[in-house]
Amino acid sequence: MMQYISHSLEDTERIARDIASTLKGDEVVAMFGGLGVGKTTFTRGFCSQLGFDNGVHSPTFAIVNEYQGGKFPIYHFDMYRVMDEDDLYSTGFYDYLGKGILIIEWSENIIDYIPSDAIRIEISRGEDENTRIITRK
Repeated sequence: MMQYISHSLEDTERIARDIASTLKGDEVVAMFGGLGVGKTTFTRGFCSQLGFDNGVHSPTFAIVNEYQGGKFPIYHFDMYRVMDEDDLYSTGFYDYLGKGILIIEWSENIIDYIPSDAIRIEISRGEDENTRIITRK
């Protein structure tokens, strides 16, 4: 387990870049954290490390955004509206496994279906408005 402290959006993106630089290209990155803690900011930094500098945004309505053309394909999921395995199946989640990096917002909603070897990123609020505690498990 590694713990990082972020004091700004830039810190969160830098921490995400550091984590992304250690990956080999087929991992599942499951993010946990409440509304507004910085999951999409983390994803933006993560993707920039792998060659995607523009167009990273939360796939709230699309469920999944695909980022191609960088070091690895990245599949960015938002599981906020996913409530059961039928919903998860309909996202195409299982079809994406092993085909690139899956980075998942709102992993709390699919906790029973996350692969056991997934990298778990927990983001929580710190002592002040801008501070975040980012834990990699």
